[in-house]
Amino acid sequence: MSNLTIPQSVGGRTPRTRGVSAMHFKSATTGVATKTMRNELNRLVNTVSDSATKKAFDTEMQSFFYLFTRYLAERAQSHELDWDRIKSPSADKVVPYDQLPDITDPKSLNKLAVLKVNGGLGTSMGMTGAKSALEVKNDMTFLDLTVRQIEHLNTTHRVDVPLILMTSFNTHEDTLRIIKKYANQQVRITTFNQSRYPRINKETLLPCPKTAEDDKGKWYPPGHGDLYNALVHSGVLDQLLAEGKEYLFVSNSDNLGAVVDHKILHHMVTSGAEFIMEVTDKTKADVKGGTLIDYDGSIQLLEIAQVPSEHVEDFKSVRKFKIFNTNNLWINLKALKRIMESDGMELEIIVNPKVTDDGQQVIQLETAAGAAIKHFKSAHGINVPRSRFLPVKSCSDLLLIKSDIYSLAHGELVINENRLFGTTPVIKLGDHFKKIAQFQKRFKKIPKIIELDHLTVTGDVYFGRNVTLRGTVIVVANEGQRIDIPDGCVLENRLLSGNLTMTEL
Repeated sequence: MSNLTIPQSVGGRTPRTRGVSAMHFKSATTGVATKTMRNELNRLVNTVSDSATKKAFDTEMQSFFYLFTRYLAERAQSHELDWDRIKSPSADKVVPYDQLPDITDPKSLNKLAVLKVNGGLGTSMGMTGAKSALEVKNDMTFLDLTVRQIEHLNTTHRVDVPLILMTSFNTHEDTLRIIKKYANQQVRITTFNQSRYPRINKETLLPCPKTAEDDKGKWYPPGHGDLYNALVHSGVLDQLLAEGKEYLFVSNSDNLGAVVDHKILHHMVTSGAEFIMEVTDKTKADVKGGTLIDYDGSIQLLEIAQVPSEHVEDFKSVRKFKIFNTNNLWINLKALKRIMESDGMELEIIVNPKVTDDGQQVIQLETAAGAAIKHFKSAHGINVPRSRFLPVKSCSDLLLIKSDIYSLAHGELVINENRLFGTTPVIKLGDHFKKIAQFQKRFKKIPKIIELDHLTVTGDVYFGRNVTLRGTVIVVANEGQRIDIPDGCVLENRLLSGNLTMTEL
């Protein structure tokens, strides 16, 4: 990696608002930090003995180094968005889904590949392995459902849509073990690993790992924006193009609404758009989701991490930013190859501060896949129905998916026709239900909620079998108390509190 040269531009431009001495100080410290990081990365690369492994690791560290120098340069220039230049995207940049013609074209399907971002661990739900291995419905996992959907697509239309799984070093082994069981299915599965970057000590700006084999906790996967780099470095992009694939549908593996959509694919082919982002209307639950903006006439993704603190409330407001990014993305593969071979991609850096298990403050430099929208021609958003965004981020989400609100058809979630209104109930389970093991223990069986509007549960609460919940149900067990809802109980518009008194709402 000795051929890495320090970019001359680092800290080079003078910020207008600062005194010259402050600028020189910033540039000087930036230069030192760059050199030191480069030396440390060289040392890391030299801890690898096998030449093929060393070459791949060197390439990875060069990508990381480039991201790091960009971070330093932006920090030196106190690079912030000018809030007054942000506008809502013009009408032609966000197409309503219901205006798309309803056409299925098997020829286009044969040019499609599906990629699932499969790097997440599900730690927030108390899981230890790959989140996609969680059983979500009828004993089937996220991955089972995806494979079932694509197999159905391939057999119904007699096409060959492959499934690509982008794993992280956290989930790779797990994923390889799980996909063995799909060997006889009508779907080709390819897995590749996204990058593994060193965490950075916040004080010293040095990499945390001391050797390439250092503990897992010293490294991080740099967000789903790494997708483009990883597709190139793994050879998967070239492999797809060689197979005649032209379009890639990307989504998070925990979004159960992200199924192949014929209308969107047809629109992509006929409109010539090189990149399409599925957005959907924002509700109070989605205030943190990234949104599409018009910035100086170009369409861009704005993430909450990029928003200056004094504008965060503005960003969260449903009035100004009415839509958010579902991270369902459609990408033209030839265009991606062109971009990666010419200028590459400079995606906005998201600085993610973390505290390690031993209390050390570190930073992770990450990027978001949707930010690539600004690099593609004719790129735009499609405002899709909420049913295309059904992520499972918590046990409250899981309760909804497991319930009788949904059934399965060929691996796809279908809303129960007996549900009178199209909206799903609001479910808020308290901290006692946060981890998956607790959730499973506290529900002997998932309650019937077909007529439920709102459920809030806090405290030490257990549900028996065949419980039915209707209307608005609130269950509050106070500190030191436990509530057991008996088998066969029907709760309709009830507030249940600490001493098991029932109050009609």
